[in-house]
This record gives sequence, structure tokens and C-alpha cells, in this order.
Amino acid sequence: MNNSAIITNTAAGAAVKCRNKLLQYNQYQSLIPGLPNDIAQICLSLVQEPLILYSVCQSWRRLVYCPHFPPFLSIYSLLKPSAQVKNSIEFANFIPISAKWQLLPPPPLDPPLRLLLRHPSFISRHLPIQSVSVSGDLIILTATTDHMLPALSRPLVFNPLTHKWTYGPPLATPRRWCAAGTSQGMVYVASGIGSHYNLEVAQTVEKWDLKSYNIKNNSNYHQQQQRNNPTCGVKNKGWKWEKLSGLKDGKFSREAIEAIGWREKLCMVNVKGDAAKEGIIYDIESDTWQEMPEGMLVGWRGPTAAMEEEIIYTVDESKEALRKYDQENDSWIEILENEMLKGAQHMAAAGGKVCVVNSGGDGIVVVNVVAEPPSLVVVETPVGFQVLDVHILPRMSQLDEC
Repeated sequence: MNNSAIITNTAAGAAVKCRNKLLQYNQYQSLIPGLPNDIAQICLSLVQEPLILYSVCQSWRRLVYCPHFPPFLSIYSLLKPSAQVKNSIEFANFIPISAKWQLLPPPPLDPPLRLLLRHPSFISRHLPIQSVSVSGDLIILTATTDHMLPALSRPLVFNPLTHKWTYGPPLATPRRWCAAGTSQGMVYVASGIGSHYNLEVAQTVEKWDLKSYNIKNNSNYHQQQQRNNPTCGVKNKGWKWEKLSGLKDGKFSREAIEAIGWREKLCMVNVKGDAAKEGIIYDIESDTWQEMPEGMLVGWRGPTAAMEEEIIYTVDESKEALRKYDQENDSWIEILENEMLKGAQHMAAAGGKVCVVNSGGDGIVVVNVVAEPPSLVVVETPVGFQVLDVHILPRMSQLDEC
């Protein structure tokens, strides 16, 4: 996948340490013979495919994972045990250049993270855990506890470059089964239910602007956090949820809904599959709502994602087809059909790739949509696990190996 240009101040200290270790390690072996290592690093950072560097030598392999090296994209997933005895989930990262899965550090234990996946009243389905990715972070927004209550009072944020979990600002009303999405560095939640159904909550829309205080761009943030709360927490008053123009009714609290960020808008449909549904679009600039165009709504028949907020892709889960939206003609253009797309559950798009969780969560179908013709590969799920959700984010740095 394409390199990302995300380089953070938070990782500055680790980058210096990494460079020093690289210099020590390469005292007798230069990264590129005849060039100083700092110049060689600049040259190697221009290589578009990190797999090329990874396969050459150990020193180049170390360089690829250092915090200061431009991070390539990789897959992040929420996993559950296939033979589930209790409600439990894991967070994992699939590294494309080594084709291996690795678990993320566990979330903070204070307060304990209790997420309910199954309940006797919902035998045929998982209770949703709603997560989004924005500005290079993985964010867990909503879930359900064993008492059928909202599991999170504030978002849980993971930064791949620092390996840190942090908390976002408290929601005015913790909720679940809502519409959740991102656009231009902001997180949105709309509708949903709290401890019980309430029409006011079901019509509420809120926004959290990560740019107002970005945890990755503040080198003192994590140190301050540790002083305020050794386990994890946010004490910054600059972070808050802002209320926006509300919905006209509570019809978008029926499902866990993906709000797709697209061209300064948020697009959402209130029911999945082929059932009768409604679609609405929120205009971010004007803070107004409008009906979704008929052609867009009719073709919205499965999981949906937007590539860099410019092109919307969807999978027709019954017809095994990946399509993209043509705004000019208000229609969907088919990209490919494949039986592995049948029953698709979740998807993500970035760096020219569309990742689709297949039926049952036993694999992730990766489609290269910029190739001619589009190509497809399958990433196998870790043995003993099923995928609950998928995201595409910068790879995790390996600070201890630099």
C-alpha cells in the first residue's frame, strides 16, 4: 500500500533513539555503501513499496519499522474467539510486508473494558462494537455492556505510532446502536439509544474535533496524562463534543450505522441489506440535512466505505459485487464480482485498496481498485479468531527493535 506522510512530534524522542541505534548497528555495515546513513535513510524513504526494503537485509528491515520512517499502511481488526466461551475481543494488526498478525497492547484496565458480543435476546447476531479510524488513530466509540447499557462513556483511542491507548472527551449522553463516522479529522455520532430509548437522544448529533488538541502532535501529552492518571485518561479541557443540528426523528437508532465521510458530507442509511430503508446526507459546512439521492440509496446494499473521502465503494452482499458511486449519473458502477464478497459485513478503503470482511468473519478480502484490471487477495484471519471490524491505518512502529 502507499506510504503515509504521518510523522509526529510525539515520536521525536523515539526517532532520535532509533537513529542512534541504527548508527551503532551499522558501524560496520552501511545502509547504502558509500553514503552516510542519514542520507541513505532519505533515499530509502522514497521507495514506494516497503516490501522491497524488507526483503533485502536486516538493517533495511529495521529501518522500515522505525518511528521516523514514513509509515506504510496496514490492516487493523477487532477480533473475537471463534469458539467463544465468554464475551471477549482482541485488537490486532496485520503487517502486509511480513504477512503476520500481531496483537495491539491491551486497553487500559481502569475502568475495565466490558463489551457484550452475545445476548440471549439476539442469538442470531453480534451486538455491535462501533469503531472508526481518523487522522491515523483507531477509535472505539460505542458498545454494549452485559446489562444492555452503553459500555463507553468516552471514546477509547489507539495511536499506532506511539503504541498508546488514550481516552477522548466524555459524551454528553453515552449511547449505542448509533450512526458513527468521520470526516476531515472529526468524529461524528448521531442518534442511538442510551440506558433506554429516548427520543431526544435518538435525534441528537454531536461532533468531536480531534484537531483542537491532537494527541499525536503534543510531545508532552502522554507525560501529562501519566501524571494526571497513571492508568490512562484525558484531562484536557480543550477536547469536547459539540452539538449539531439534530435529526427530524429517531429512525436512525435501529442499527449500528456507518456514517460515510464523502466530499464534506456524511452519508448514512438506516437499515442494512435489501429491506425498505431511508438515506440522509449531512452537509458539514452548512450544518444541514437533506435526503439521499435515489440512485445512491437504491444501490446501498451492504457495507460501504469512502477512499480518502472522495470515492464511495459498496458491496452488494447478495450479488457478490463491489461497486463505486458515480455522482454525475446518480448510479453505481460495478468493479468486480466474486463469490468471496457474498455476505460481506464490514469494509474499509485507503491507499488504493478496499478491504472487505467476508461472511462469518473468517477472512479479509483485499481488492486493489487502482490496478487494471482490479486484483483480489484474501488475508486469512488468525487461527481461532473471527473479524468483527476492519480499518486501514499506518503500521505500528517497533520501537524496541530500532
